Amino acid sequence: MEGINYIKHLNGVFDQFAKDNRLNPTHISLYVALFQLWNHNFFREEFHINREEVMDFSKIGSKSTYHKCIKQLSHWNYLLYIPSHNPFKGSRIKMFNFGTSDGQAVYRSRTKNGTSSGQALVSIIKHIQTRSNHKNITKPDNLKNLIPLDFENNNKPNGLGQHRDNLKTTSDKDYGEPL
Repeated sequence: MEGINYIKHLNGVFDQFAKDNRLNPTHISLYVALFQLWNHNFFREEFHINREEVMDFSKIGSKSTYHKCIKQLSHWNYLLYIPSHNPFKGSRIKMFNFGTSDGQAVYRSRTKNGTSSGQALVSIIKHIQTRSNHKNITKPDNLKNLIPLDFENNNKPNGLGQHRDNLKTTSDKDYGEPL
């Protein structure tokens, strides 16, 4: 399934979800978790699942809720669930394609203020551009106060240099200078 079909599938299934009053958030969460696993399996026609993994992805804490919801999704033709009854093999899932038509779905009824019903396009170049960092332009090149070495003598600092006033809390502080 290509990227565009991936989006069409999700749009189609979410449209189906909106129309189906039998579904609750647990069904939708379970379906989305299975869809993610289908994606990880490169959209194969069928793939094996691990119940614990699916329950973790879908945030379902009860085995009985998981089994009830997956069986209902299968019964309502959102997917085909083939239980294995073998803890080492895992159950099989076949996902059905929803909304994989060639045209893009446009929902004109969703624009209430007369704005365009088309898709807004943003150039990818805008996201690739890098900004230069102007934060540190005024930072002084003199970093002696940051490194506790006596650069003039190439020695380690004496006892007085270790306790320098790096924050310049004495009375001769220049408030225009960065800390």
